[in-house]
Amino acid sequence: MAALAVAGVASAQSHVTLFGVVDASISGYSNSSRDLNNGVTYNALGFPVAYNPFYVNQGSVRVSRRELANSAYNASKLGFRGTEDLGGGLAASFWLEAPIKNDDGSEGVATFSRRSTVSLSGGFGEVRLGRDYTPTFWNNTVFDPFGTSGVGTNLVQTATSAFGNPTRASNTIGYFLPPNLGGFYGQLQYGFHEKDKYSPGSAPGVATPPVINNSRTGRYVGGRFGYANGPLDVALAYGSSTVGDNYYAGTTTKVNTLNLGASYDFGPVKLFGELSRAKRKIDIDGDFFVRPAAVAPDKLNGWLVGVTAPVGAGLIRASYSAVKYKTDDNNPYFDTPDKKANKLALGYVHNLSKRTALYATIARISNKNGAGYTVGGPVFYNNAANVFTPKTSTGYDFGIRHAF
Repeated sequence: MAALAVAGVASAQSHVTLFGVVDASISGYSNSSRDLNNGVTYNALGFPVAYNPFYVNQGSVRVSRRELANSAYNASKLGFRGTEDLGGGLAASFWLEAPIKNDDGSEGVATFSRRSTVSLSGGFGEVRLGRDYTPTFWNNTVFDPFGTSGVGTNLVQTATSAFGNPTRASNTIGYFLPPNLGGFYGQLQYGFHEKDKYSPGSAPGVATPPVINNSRTGRYVGGRFGYANGPLDVALAYGSSTVGDNYYAGTTTKVNTLNLGASYDFGPVKLFGELSRAKRKIDIDGDFFVRPAAVAPDKLNGWLVGVTAPVGAGLIRASYSAVKYKTDDNNPYFDTPDKKANKLALGYVHNLSKRTALYATIARISNKNGAGYTVGGPVFYNNAANVFTPKTSTGYDFGIRHAF
């Protein structure tokens, strides 16, 4: 009886919730490459140096795919979360969230890679430990009418993710401001790289560490601060991710991302916007006269405008996003044209209930100067001669989402 009484008190002070999303769609993708060569050969400075009058242009090649996909409106997932009231305004919480592939059942609760955290919260805010979303990703998804899901995902998220800005970070310590600050909110996050260090850096006859280029990779530092009150929501985020280094040679490669997002709900329509800049650079310690071959920084700029409009039980969604990729080649005579791309996405969601919705999305990307972004599906075609250049990528999602 005493044990049952203790169990009853514990259950009254805590609760555990099972939740999830099952999202399935019929999706199609079509990615087109084109041979832009005309028989002229250019040198490194961009001047024509040879001409082949017998060159036969190979036209264009389209690669397409149609599939039963998942997570085109909301990410399919299965999770467990719980909170225990510790008294005195303190609470302990956990959150375990696993990705699932309901289209073929090949992935389930084998990993909680979407989120796995434990936290302590109170009047001071919240301290959260584990794997979690990064601050810079939050702006990409919160201020995207499509929530970074499906073919409608904005180009800012697609490009910066490929550039090295992570969606999630592991081994993190996070701090969140308390929610009672008059609309102001914010978070700080630090992710450990958990790599071995050797001192001294080499032992006689032994190369240490065994893999020299991974001593600091995996570390993430970031923060996000914003203001949300009524129809307005605006936030600024910054993150630095260590993506590679040669520790004992004194070089470290980082991707630093800064983005600013905002939304305003006018009632009939809700407007979204985002500006983003990412920079991949190599920090050099020691002898600055002996510089690595690839020290020039790479830059990626992007922006997004979007809108949602409720129509009865439905919601119209639209966005236009663009990115420009620039490599500083340090060539004073010839500057390679910047790679760039733009994307238009349109969609409609019809809510059958609070938990079930039907949706449709179409999207198209136009690539220029060698950019190769896709809405999903297969990669662009190229041959052994490497003469094809990515051009357009189109796609669609038609599906159903059920949340529980």
